[in-house]
Amino acid sequence: MNILRPISVLAVALVLAANGASAQVSLTPPAAEKPAAAGKPAARPKAKPQEATKAKDAVKKPATPKPDAIPTMPAPTATPAPTPDDPNADFVYAAYQRGQYKTSFDLAIKRAQEKNDPKAMTMLGELYANGQGVKLDYNKAIDWYKRGAAAGDREAMFALAMLRMSGRGGPPNSEEAAKLLASSAKLGNPKAAYNLALLYIDGQTLPQDLKRAAQLLRQSADAGNPEAQYALATFYKEGTAVEKDIDKSVRLLQAASLADNVDAEVEYAIALYNGTGTPRNQPAAVALLRKAARQNSPIAQNRLAWVLVNGQGAPMDKIEALKWHLIAKTAGKGDPSLDEAFGSLSPEDRAKAEAAARKWLGTSSLTAAPTQGTQSKAR
Repeated sequence: MNILRPISVLAVALVLAANGASAQVSLTPPAAEKPAAAGKPAARPKAKPQEATKAKDAVKKPATPKPDAIPTMPAPTATPAPTPDDPNADFVYAAYQRGQYKTSFDLAIKRAQEKNDPKAMTMLGELYANGQGVKLDYNKAIDWYKRGAAAGDREAMFALAMLRMSGRGGPPNSEEAAKLLASSAKLGNPKAAYNLALLYIDGQTLPQDLKRAAQLLRQSADAGNPEAQYALATFYKEGTAVEKDIDKSVRLLQAASLADNVDAEVEYAIALYNGTGTPRNQPAAVALLRKAARQNSPIAQNRLAWVLVNGQGAPMDKIEALKWHLIAKTAGKGDPSLDEAFGSLSPEDRAKAEAAARKWLGTSSLTAAPTQGTQSKAR
């Protein structure tokens, strides 16, 4: 029986720049893998930065890096609109949610000028930062975010930190960003706590402090942040700055996967398939792999191909298996062992699989990326 191997978390640090990261997993079944070299020191886990998002505390989905690349911090594409706690401000936020940005702007500017409402100030920063209802203007966005932050709004602090980190509206200033993240996290912003944890893991802007990073990840995870739940799961799996606890790791993976974190879906599916830290449930594992595969996770596509070609946990379906294998190959997840497994497939069945793969990819031809080697990951 081919056992799906969990994704190891073996990385050193983060570089703060412009790309995200995603899961990587061995392409070879465990029986064919070479044992790790004795005495090799364990590396530290790493995580993917969470960007600011439009209108609510949504989580950006990861992109897939090249093998052995260190994930980098992406520039934020938007900033979070505040959830109003003043009933009189509901109209501002409601208009924003409906996409009535000009109305939202008119209401927010009135409240900001007449009431000195920090959440209205943050909303104005949001609108200017994204060119919604007004012309995009980072300088004006920064001005309003500064006013909201000075008035104590944690969302303004976070949004301004992300602009400073990315260098929008001025040169990058990671030191100022770190201070803003710390202030926002202190006020309970889970996204700020998560991003601040990444800076402590990275050890460049702030001194590396994995224990502090673990505390911040826990704060963010407890508030329901799927990115933090996934990152903290890697800490518990490896015993990094916390006591190693596979059960806690898997529970965090489950929580993050329920929130549609794709990498967590893949790792939780593998845990379910193998019965690691949770009762074994192969049908549920395969369902999760299918979901993640449809969300364009090459790891899930590769593992789903293994399941389907061997008929373990799901009925054998070599045509469907080859389809996912070919799709994974275009993302660089080539698998020589799977190539061999399809050697006996008839030309007719191979043609069906190739047609299905082309339809999924929306292309007239299949050009596989170079086969990538095994990589460990974290996010």
